[in-house]
Amino acid sequence: MYSDTHFHFEHTTIRDNKENTVNGAEILTAMAKRKCYFGLDIGTESDDLLMRQACIDTAIAQMKDTILADKVRKFIYFSAGIWPSVEEIKDRFNSMKTLKEQIAKAEADNDNETLNRKIIAIGECGLDHHWNPGGVDGRCESDFDQQMFLAEKELFELQLEYAKELNLPVIIHSRDAFEDTLDCIKNAGYDNGIIHCYSYGAEEAKAFLERGWYISFSGGVTYTKKSKMEGMKELLTLVPEDRILCETDSPYLAPVPLRGTLNTPVNVEHTYKFIAEIRGTTPEQLSNTVDENIKKLFNLTV
Repeated sequence: MYSDTHFHFEHTTIRDNKENTVNGAEILTAMAKRKCYFGLDIGTESDDLLMRQACIDTAIAQMKDTILADKVRKFIYFSAGIWPSVEEIKDRFNSMKTLKEQIAKAEADNDNETLNRKIIAIGECGLDHHWNPGGVDGRCESDFDQQMFLAEKELFELQLEYAKELNLPVIIHSRDAFEDTLDCIKNAGYDNGIIHCYSYGAEEAKAFLERGWYISFSGGVTYTKKSKMEGMKELLTLVPEDRILCETDSPYLAPVPLRGTLNTPVNVEHTYKFIAEIRGTTPEQLSNTVDENIKKLFNLTV
């Protein structure tokens, strides 16, 4: 129950400040005890896939309950992709080469049967035009002249085309870049995947939905102010049952009532509860709906 379609396990357990670090084995144990159907560990760097898989391997090895550990091996999956950092954009062709090499190595791993090492999606990739030099992404508008904007779009389209070649869904990151995101999707001619951590309005959602995209909501929806609640209700009820997904984007965006703390996949149930209430259903029913969407999108047979 309460699948999480987007989290960054390594960032949550290793890369955060030491005082906030959480125990990876405990997170996975909690997910298994709650009978989680699906958890997707998301890539952001061209060379991070093998490292992320090793991180989860290590956490599973530290689990005390071997039965729960076996369950984790079955429900954890991986994507691989390149988030549009300045460095990766500038070196985009070498980054794409590295990404493909990492995916090939993961698929060839002899321990493939002990973990789902073969990736099931490309991403997260996309466009980000939110300028916040002091934020976790450290993005500065001064880094982006016209040439850089075009290069960012090129890196995104290269990944869309690669996903098309592999026939895999794409996990799209799009922030303050709706029109350009839509342009890239149209240019690539590939409509298969998720608009993750959705942050636009109802009209933009319609544009993505009409092209066949899934919409995923994170804990950010629980931050909605009273003055904007009607718009959020419109958005959350607009997305049809067969296109809605939920995520944490852990370690970021912890949902209310945990806002401001380090987020983990276990906290996704608060997002389910918030959305379910607005949609006039139960969290359990919404969880079942999301799991059915996951099966279809990622072509899972179990």
